Amino acid sequence: MRNLLQDPAWQEDDMGFPLPDSPHACVVSLPTWESVIGYEENDPAVVGKMRSGYPRFFIHPVTQRYLDQLEGRYAGEGERVIAYSSPQAARRAAEFVRNRTGLTGQLIEAESPLLVMPADGYEAARDYWRHTGELISSRQAEDLLNGEIVDYSGAGQLRADLARVLEVDEQDAFFFESGMAAIFTLFRAVTARRPDLKTLQLCFPYVDALKVQEHFGAGVDFVNSPTGEALAQALVSIREGNYAAVFCEVPSNPLLHTVDLPAVAEACRSSSTPLLVDDTVCSHLNVDTLSHADAVSTSLTKWVSGVGDVLAGSVRLNRSSAFADELRCALDEEVPGGSRIYPRDGETLIRNSADFRERVSECNRNGLEIAEFLHDRAEIAEVWYPALVDRVAYDALRRADGGYGGLISFTLNNPDKTPELYGAMRFSKGPSLGTDYSLLCPYTLLAHYSEIPWAGSCGVSAKLLRLSVGREPVGDLLARLDEALRVVA
Repeated sequence: MRNLLQDPAWQEDDMGFPLPDSPHACVVSLPTWESVIGYEENDPAVVGKMRSGYPRFFIHPVTQRYLDQLEGRYAGEGERVIAYSSPQAARRAAEFVRNRTGLTGQLIEAESPLLVMPADGYEAARDYWRHTGELISSRQAEDLLNGEIVDYSGAGQLRADLARVLEVDEQDAFFFESGMAAIFTLFRAVTARRPDLKTLQLCFPYVDALKVQEHFGAGVDFVNSPTGEALAQALVSIREGNYAAVFCEVPSNPLLHTVDLPAVAEACRSSSTPLLVDDTVCSHLNVDTLSHADAVSTSLTKWVSGVGDVLAGSVRLNRSSAFADELRCALDEEVPGGSRIYPRDGETLIRNSADFRERVSECNRNGLEIAEFLHDRAEIAEVWYPALVDRVAYDALRRADGGYGGLISFTLNNPDKTPELYGAMRFSKGPSLGTDYSLLCPYTLLAHYSEIPWAGSCGVSAKLLRLSVGREPVGDLLARLDEALRVVA
């Protein structure tokens, strides 16, 4: 295991805990409740101190320097510029901006595909980045700033290497510039088959997985709690062929629910409806979703990388699926050579993935012990963790050597004390999950700040805390939790 406190490749955050010392690290420390709110409200006192952040939400300083250079070269008065990962993405972004604002942008083929638009269209263009993940990475921006020409000829080898990490045949694996780009590409592939039909989302999902379905295509039906009669009705609707595709996360983020995936898969097969699953929260080392789904997406940014310094995503195809050939053909066109990951990002990802299996195993053990600890504490109202929530459904998918993952959500019996608890927690604090170091965040504030009442109506409290458990000694992690909980006891 990497010793995070001694490795010179790591630095400390504002709380004195380790973060990767890389100019391309996509992590951020938000140590207090007030700093989280300041970040969400774009308070210069907070945002002005940030060196970096999650790349779809916060433009990396290196990338911003590149965009500033482009604006100086291509933008006129009152115009802004954003670069995308492909000409096709830039065209889709232009359409998104036009539909949202009525403004027309100009597409420019420069070192990277650009959209030049009136300044009033900039936020819509940024929303496209956020929702779809079709962005350029900070490493790519750095090379473009420096005039570096990067050789893409190794994409095939990267695909082969990453396919081995994901334990799937190379021709069934496709790799993307982000996890959301993987989801968005799948979404476009399956909805193109039946463009007039809605999609169906089962369980409260990661925010942009739902936004993609809301903002693109024919719309989405959302079943927040697919159990009992709600699940039975959803299965009937699926069997009737009412949907272009069914999407779900197994388990879900942040409430760690697991839908009855075999039942959903049976209904989908009966009506020839594609079933798309995302397994990012626990990874394929813990759960086998691919044998039920037609395709599975994963954010490689999380457990596979484990460091927080690279953005990437994947799609794995179920070769026994009735849609396998159709999806493979669509993805071959979308992802020439099988990978859209920038070469330097790919090199970093391969290096980071060397201890992927060990990372997941250690975080499984730590996660279970910490979830049980929290469950037994009088200060805690509720704990969400696959061993405690929908365990029968999860165990039906759990691999023989798999565990329950390292992601835990919880709330306090006295929710008004949550800001105080958050401030007392001696953990690295910010978005993302799956890192070697434990990472705490007030999930609802970060993901749903503009729609907190809606999230609350779905059972996701504004005072919910999400802890991604890392590889530190579990005794140390438990001591930190005990210390913080005593503050609010």
